[in-house]
Amino acid sequence: MRTETDSLGPVDVPDNAYWGAQTQRSMTNFAFPATERMPIAVIHALATIKLVAARINLRHGLDETLAGAIKTAAAEVIDGTHDDQFPLAIWQTGSGTQTNMNVNEVIAGRANEILNGRRGGKAPVHPNDHVNRSQSSNDSFPTALHIAAARGVIVRLDPALSEMHRILAGYHAAWSDLVKIGRTHLQDATPLTLGQEFSGYAAQIAQCRSRIGHALDEVLALAQGGTAVGTGLNAPAGFADDFAREMAAMTGMAFRPATNPFAALAANDALVALSGALSTLAVALTKIGNDIRLLASGPRAGIGELILPENEPGSSIMPGKVNPTQCEMLTMVAAQVIGNHAAVTTGGMQGHLELNVFKPLIGANVLRSIDLLATAIDGFTRHALAGLQPDRARIADLVDRSLMLATALVPEIGYENAATIAHHAQAHGLTLRQAALATGLVDAATFDRVVRPETMVGAAKA
Repeated sequence: MRTETDSLGPVDVPDNAYWGAQTQRSMTNFAFPATERMPIAVIHALATIKLVAARINLRHGLDETLAGAIKTAAAEVIDGTHDDQFPLAIWQTGSGTQTNMNVNEVIAGRANEILNGRRGGKAPVHPNDHVNRSQSSNDSFPTALHIAAARGVIVRLDPALSEMHRILAGYHAAWSDLVKIGRTHLQDATPLTLGQEFSGYAAQIAQCRSRIGHALDEVLALAQGGTAVGTGLNAPAGFADDFAREMAAMTGMAFRPATNPFAALAANDALVALSGALSTLAVALTKIGNDIRLLASGPRAGIGELILPENEPGSSIMPGKVNPTQCEMLTMVAAQVIGNHAAVTTGGMQGHLELNVFKPLIGANVLRSIDLLATAIDGFTRHALAGLQPDRARIADLVDRSLMLATALVPEIGYENAATIAHHAQAHGLTLRQAALATGLVDAATFDRVVRPETMVGAAKA
């Protein structure tokens, strides 16, 4: 052990730790299990902030030697070299101060080791005076959340959505002439093509990508430069603009300063909006997953219009059973994301006066939703969508037996007469054509001319 100090006094810290007193106090005061640690994406984003800040502070008087050591140490944190040095829990102060100081202390501790061979301490690099220079937890932590969320969406989630959309759109085209029976209220309805059905799924994903993109634009606005309450106290003039410019250049993402730093600190509306878009995506994925699960039900006692890839045995007792496991996984993840959004919404409401104090909860849940969705969508696309096949014989049989084809007769003989034919067919176990002729409400020539499923799906087959 070694002794580190903060404004409250001395604290014993493990000798192999780069962190200092404030990190050690947080470990004692917020003793959650390792499963509740702050997401590492937030740590890497904070380290990126420290590196960029050191570059700017160098231009405003920070000693070149100190700035160089800070940048080197921050780069090591960014690349994951010191991931074991960030043990703090999500559940801490609502500003994320302990995690910000954890990063400050680790970077300072490593910078000091670089400069004088001794790990930790506050000299020559001080965690507050040098690593945290021109910053506050109140602007750095929300900035880190925005950076981490933007990275997650751009690097992981959007590519997964793009591939899912590509395959769904491909099925729209490939199955554009495959006529099947529609269903409303889980009851037989008029025909459409399987391609048209899948065009709806493709459109949902495209619309979700658009919503997430709009929400992401707000996330690209950064709070950095507002310092404690939004006034920019202790930051040099132009720091916010310089920071956003440097961060954009470093990451390749279109970051910009927040239009109003007071709102950026006191509220987390941009992350709430992003979480809302993710929740809407979860709703869409549930619709798609459930539809595919229903259409693939069977194989002999269900709808059975789709054939899912057989990924694993489905039962420990029923031989030969194969379950729609990817659909189940996708919809469970969607339920969790919707739950995460409820927490984020509650967190977003905790913006009291000049600071929202639920930032760790908001950030952790948004990042978890992004990660869950990206992983689930990728898996579902690979292991379910990519190998999906229609059962053409089953689809044709269900179309032939549908009573709702009687809808095509309405312009010829009226709604009431068409309903009589449909009810007669159902009551007597007849085909629709047999019932039509038996009732005498339509002749064979008229029936054969009018009741043609391929003409009932719309001219565009969109």
